[in-house]
Amino acid sequence: MDKIRINKYLSEIGYCSRRKVDELIEAGRVSVNGGECTPGMKVDDSDEILIDGKAVGKKLQDVALKVLAFNKPKGVVCSTEGQGSVTVDEYLKLPYRVFYVGRLDKDSEGLLLLTNDGELANDISKARNNHEKEYVVNIDRPVTDSLLDRLRGGVSLEEGRTRPCKVWKTGEKSFHIVLTQGLNRQIRRMCGVCGVKVVRLRRIRIMNVKLGDLESGKVRELTETELEELRKGVKNE
Repeated sequence: MDKIRINKYLSEIGYCSRRKVDELIEAGRVSVNGGECTPGMKVDDSDEILIDGKAVGKKLQDVALKVLAFNKPKGVVCSTEGQGSVTVDEYLKLPYRVFYVGRLDKDSEGLLLLTNDGELANDISKARNNHEKEYVVNIDRPVTDSLLDRLRGGVSLEEGRTRPCKVWKTGEKSFHIVLTQGLNRQIRRMCGVCGVKVVRLRRIRIMNVKLGDLESGKVRELTETELEELRKGVKNE
């Protein structure tokens, strides 16, 4: 293979994201062939790459690229350090490293995409403020037309006004909402601005991938059709 930038190389073999590689290099934690690694350095399979003194690279390439759908239970955190809570990695104990494609907070449930394909994770991450994510929201009081209209038109948060979105009532105290943004705890904060409290939040779709009847805590591989549509959708955004 031709030499490529080290952040792209480590992302492609599933070690971590390009941004994380750059952070590791800046912190002086990466060496190549016994020497200091610099941002933008190009490498290939023949190079010995050490991170914190441990070799990485070639052995990871033997793992087949996978994209998984995981029904994350409440209480499991999307983090490398649980700080007293169980992380996704600890919960699943997969034999290979995976990236989270769109996180869910500790108290939220539902669809989480996981992959060891660094390039795909990077592509989806770059497009995260365009693709649709659908949620089922249960709140502490009856759903009103005024609430739906306010959420639908966007509300003001610290980062600015949220984008208009699709919202529809599904029960006395529940509604579906489809976002095209990825702000931190966005739905909970939007509801808070509107004077209601979220009591349960569950993501049921990311782009073309649906949670379906996947049981809580279970994981499955995406079908070839799902994966093909997902890749096309990311490239088109």
